[in-house]
Formats: sequence, C-alpha cells, structure tokens
Amino acid sequence: MARVVTLGTAAVVPSEAHANTYMAVEGEGGFFLIDCAARPLVRMRRAGLALDRLRGLIITHFHPDHVSGVPIMLNNIWLLGRTDPLPIYGLQDVVERFEAMMDLFRWYDWPGLYDMPCHAVPEEVGALVLEDNDFRITGAPVKHLVPTMGVRVENKRSGKVLAYSSDTEPYDAVVELARDADILIHEAATNTLGHSSAAQAGEIARRAGAGRLVLIHYRPSPHKYGRWVEEATATFGGPVELAQDFGEYEF
Repeated sequence: MARVVTLGTAAVVPSEAHANTYMAVEGEGGFFLIDCAARPLVRMRRAGLALDRLRGLIITHFHPDHVSGVPIMLNNIWLLGRTDPLPIYGLQDVVERFEAMMDLFRWYDWPGLYDMPCHAVPEEVGALVLEDNDFRITGAPVKHLVPTMGVRVENKRSGKVLAYSSDTEPYDAVVELARDADILIHEAATNTLGHSSAAQAGEIARRAGAGRLVLIHYRPSPHKYGRWVEEATATFGGPVELAQDFGEYEF
C-alpha cells in the first residue's frame, strides 16, 4: 500500500500544533513532496521518510505558506551529499517563480549541486504531472488567487486514488480531479475569495463521488473542529475527518 503523510495542515497562519499545509506521497520506490513548508527535514524524519527516497517536489502554487521550506530543504539535502537529480513539477507560473527565487540564493554557485530539472505542467484537467512504477499523478487548474494546481494520485499497484484540491474555491475542475477518488483531501480555510468552507468541501466530495473526505488547510481553532466536521458531513454524507499534522492515509 502507498501512503500520504500530512506534514502540515494549517492555513496561512500556523500554530504550535499545526504547521502550514504540505504532504508527502510515498510508494515502494520512494516519495514525492507536495509543497514544502516549515522545517521539512525535521518533519520528514519524524514521519519516517528517508531523505534518500525523495523522488521529486510538486509545487501546487507559489504562495509563501506552500513554498517557504523549499530553499532550505534544497540547501540541506545538498549539504548532506545528495547527488541524484531532484525534479520539480508545477505550472509554468510556478516554474518561473521557483527559478527566480532560487536565483536570489545564487544556487548556480553551489559547488556540485545536483540537477533540478523543472517540468511545467499544462493548465488543463488531466494533465500529466509524472508517472513512475508506483504512481500516475495528474493535475488540474483550480480557482485560487494565483495559478494553482490540484493533483490526482493513482496508485498503480492497488488501483486506489487520492485527490488533493490545493487552495481553491468550489470549482468544477476539482470535481473532475476527484471523480470516484477513494480519498479527497480538500482545503477548508473559509468561504472567501480563493478558498472553500468545510461545507463547500463536503459538497465537492459528494459531487465527485469520493469515498472519504479529509479536511486540510484550516485555521487552527480547536473550538470549531467538531463543527467543521459536522458541516462537511451534512453536505457530503460520507466519512469526514480533520487532517492532523503527521496523519497517515493509506490508499
């Protein structure tokens, strides 16, 4: 079985218990990071993710809470001796901003730096992000404040599917992205421009025919956790849970 580990679960303002949202998808051949926020090496090690098994980085969009950990992670694994290439995947906007960010750190002057080939993903539903022996990962443009991509991860060994909305308003492309997914991880920041409420996430999961809904990218507020699950359950009708830092979901 493959697993996804939620290394962080908070929206833009984190708390002591909830880092900004990012996750790892691991199969037999290694794992891919989806975004990269606070203390990545520390959190990957705590989750039992061996650094030499990191196969690539998927960046859903270029907002600070989703990319703040990228430069230090790339620097750290270089200092620890990585030589294998580390592919970067994202929309064209992400690729351009990633390269501009790394230019600020003069990455071209890091001696012996491993290759980081950048792969621009087309802004269309079902666009191929990457494929290996474990996974086929496709993307879809979602509705946020900057160009943003949700992802669909198909486990080639089990046949199961996990979908992740990234940051988005309710959007038909997310429904297609999550069609018949076993697990849908959907943001639940709030009902506002570029984001969704828990109830709206539940409605998207219902329309997609998802088997299970996991709410993520929420504002840490313990007295509302139960209410958010109730709101999503009411519109979805299936099992709902609130993602926690270091939560694991097999698929």
